[in-house]
Amino acid sequence: MSKRIYIISGEASGDLHGANVMKQLYHEQPDLDIRYWGGDKMKAVGGTLAKHIKELAFMGFVEVLMNIRTILRNMKFCKEDILAFKPDALLLIDYPGFNLRIAKWAKENNIKVYYYISPTVWAWKENRVENIRRDVFKLFTILPFEKAFYAKHNVDVEYVGHPLLDEIRNYQNTEQAPLAIEPTDKPIVALLPGSRVQELKTKLPVMLALVDKYPEYHFVIAGAPNMDEAIYKEIIGSKSVSVVFGQTYTLLKASALAVVTSGTATLETALFGVPQVVCYKGNPISYAIAKRLVKVKYISLPNLILDEPLITELIQGDCTVENVQREFELLQPGKEKRAQIEAGYRKISDLLSQHDKDENGEMKGASAKVAQYLLKTI
Repeated sequence: MSKRIYIISGEASGDLHGANVMKQLYHEQPDLDIRYWGGDKMKAVGGTLAKHIKELAFMGFVEVLMNIRTILRNMKFCKEDILAFKPDALLLIDYPGFNLRIAKWAKENNIKVYYYISPTVWAWKENRVENIRRDVFKLFTILPFEKAFYAKHNVDVEYVGHPLLDEIRNYQNTEQAPLAIEPTDKPIVALLPGSRVQELKTKLPVMLALVDKYPEYHFVIAGAPNMDEAIYKEIIGSKSVSVVFGQTYTLLKASALAVVTSGTATLETALFGVPQVVCYKGNPISYAIAKRLVKVKYISLPNLILDEPLITELIQGDCTVENVQREFELLQPGKEKRAQIEAGYRKISDLLSQHDKDENGEMKGASAKVAQYLLKTI
């Protein structure tokens, strides 16, 4: 009888990483029965979709409180669905507010729990380390400093490298359609304003103020797959700005500079070697709460990985038109700041890829390591 694996990812990035792990699981064992919470990328791989991520994405303290009934309904459904499926293993991907609660429940119900992409316990709620040690059979981490953090707490973890390296390698080894914009001789600036309406309305107007000041560039927005193009057009107005969907990597590969909202996109931009300035502006109440609770010095992954302020972070009140324009000017060709960032990016790439070879010297990415370890120990 084939083994059963239940996977829970709750956001777009989790859908991407979940899809890559599923591909590896099926490669190793084609007859697996996989049921999952995910999005279109996981759906394209196979298995059985139990819940789509479009029903799940709530970000920030205030937003979570406003949607608490939906979250509780999802939790109840999830537990019932797992029990009915009777999995041999439960693989949780990121999404800690939900997944750590499911991990506790699963442990109480004698279900083996694997957790891929560590919750940011090093940033806030450090006491969650104890829960992870109690409830999770194996934790797979993707940032180099996390292994030392968990060792300090006597938690044995597997550092598998960063899955974005896998994704970018896959992209570079696959033939891609050209960027879906009118041909231009101008250098391109990528604008990555996030994937939620609240982010677009607060950050995109600040980013777009660069358009009139820098007519020598062509500005292109990376549209979020869940977002209607009309929302972008409404914010863009009469400015000459393009929007592309499903081509973020193609956009980054073609870009000379980028303005990026915080999150995974900051690391993707770094791995493509594009000098960037980071902007973040959220719900004022959620931000005030987070600032009191979160202990990290930086919000962008490149700065966290290097533990230094390589790229400028314009957060909340600092995220102004004037500040974005000032930092953008410092990233122009020939500027010292640009050269520093490019050197820092090379260090990041080396740090993240140093464990990507197996004992035979062959490349073996994060997704393959997770899949193989899980199947060996299920």
